[in-house]
Amino acid sequence: MNKLIKRAQCRDADAFTELMQSQMQSMYKTARMMLRNDEDAADAISETILICWEKMGQLRKAEFFKTWMTRILLNECYNILRRRKHVYPVEEIAEVMDPDNAYANVEWMEMLRRLDEKYRMVLILYYVNGLKTTEIGSVLHIPVSTVRTRLARGRDQMAKLYGAEQM
Repeated sequence: MNKLIKRAQCRDADAFTELMQSQMQSMYKTARMMLRNDEDAADAISETILICWEKMGQLRKAEFFKTWMTRILLNECYNILRRRKHVYPVEEIAEVMDPDNAYANVEWMEMLRRLDEKYRMVLILYYVNGLKTTEIGSVLHIPVSTVRTRLARGRDQMAKLYGAEQM
């Protein structure tokens, strides 16, 4: 993958396309979890791809590509959420689920919605995106110990929420 990144940094469009295709599923899962609808997730991914192409030369080390790209994606998701607040209330957003995994995702999505944002983001990056705690710390600009604490507290909150629903 590092060779692909290096080629993309040299403005090889085919290498960049292949690189983005390899990250598409991860980007979609993250954007979909944050934005809760496919159209906004697609917008965030499109903007992320464009920004990555424009700023690919600024990436210092190829091994940090995924972390760098994820930070750009998160910023784009936050931009969309900020714009959304000015357009209409969040409560009016219709939930759109993936028909293949709809039932399996409903409980997970509902639990995530109930968590504090700081725990939700760490859990999404860890479980959905598959990032390591060190990568999450880098993306969110927080110490690794804070990432581990938020993971533990987020899991505890989810367990309490799940236990309360079972009663």
